[in-house]
Amino acid sequence: MVEIKNLTKKYGDKLAVDNISFSVPKGEILGFLGPNGAGKSTTMNILTGYLSCTSGEVKIDGYDILDNPIEAKKRIGYLPEHPPLYMDMTVSEYLDFVYELKGATEDKKEHLDKIMEAVKITDVKDRLISNLSKGYKQRVGLAQAMVGSPEVLILDEPTVGLDPKQIIEIRDVIKKLGKDHTVILSSHILQEVNAICERVIIINNGRLVASDTAENLGKSISNENKFQLRVAGDERTILDALENIAGIKYIKSLGRKETGSIDFIIEAEPNMDVRTPIFNALAQNSLPILAMQAMDLSLEDIFLEVTQNPAEIDAVYESVSEDEVEMVASVSDSAETETQDDEPEAKTEIAEDVKITEDMPAAECAETAAEEEETADSNIDDSAAEEKEEGDPS
Repeated sequence: MVEIKNLTKKYGDKLAVDNISFSVPKGEILGFLGPNGAGKSTTMNILTGYLSCTSGEVKIDGYDILDNPIEAKKRIGYLPEHPPLYMDMTVSEYLDFVYELKGATEDKKEHLDKIMEAVKITDVKDRLISNLSKGYKQRVGLAQAMVGSPEVLILDEPTVGLDPKQIIEIRDVIKKLGKDHTVILSSHILQEVNAICERVIIINNGRLVASDTAENLGKSISNENKFQLRVAGDERTILDALENIAGIKYIKSLGRKETGSIDFIIEAEPNMDVRTPIFNALAQNSLPILAMQAMDLSLEDIFLEVTQNPAEIDAVYESVSEDEVEMVASVSDSAETETQDDEPEAKTEIAEDVKITEDMPAAECAETAAEEEETADSNIDDSAAEEKEEGDPS
């Protein structure tokens, strides 16, 4: 449904999007993530036809967004981070306007009523948008994206400003939309992405650095095979039962988290499943397992790992040679020297006289400098007065 090939966008010398490619099939909910300044919003604006790319291509249901923009945009519903609302309209008037603007063909009343019911804004349909809370405004923005039943929904921070109950409701709406629509969701709330999205794409410094399910990304980033275990019984007895199981690298006791039981972290060899041997060993010793949970990397861990990788950071400077770095440093040093040379001679002496140590607070440094400057100015005034007196013919 959505195809992106070798997409590149430059702002002058700044490379905002660097040759990224991916596709999103119909019926998939894709999480589109990246730190601030990674090129995420630029990519989404290109997808919607708001910006043109420097090179590459974007196709929506087979229609190129640049060569055939009208047909491509007919298939897109877009909710930007700040919804494009007309504050002097009521909710009904605004959605009616959007319906006409998009040239929708469904029965107007039935279509709009269904959308308002889905996002829970029926009770405010006759109110001015300017009088709505931020959460309701956000829901009206989502409603306008749904008008015309577009095949592709691009949602940028769809739950900003919503309370927990509203967030759950909108999540359910998005999940239902994902059955018949392609949804690209961008959010900084990673738990939300994890709860809604079937696949995750992460970009950093304009480059695609990860694309898979959160579970598979966690496995590819870390080879650790850890889980947490809670067992009822005596700690020494439990350890004795587990110590001879093949494949266990180490067992760490976390102490009592619940009366009558002990918690453990167990790490096994990669690609070895020791859960069944653990169950059998504990059962033979009448030690019931109360809980067992895999310790996979969370989406937050994955996000931090792929966006803070030193290799990715160093890649930004690959195109800058050492000579260019030295040249920039030389220019900076020259600029500082020229600035210092342009300062009055008296102030230069003041700067030399003021001795600032690492232990001296900034406020004290400023106060000392001010006192020195006042003293210098006073000395200059006194010298001028003496010269005037000596030269006075009277």
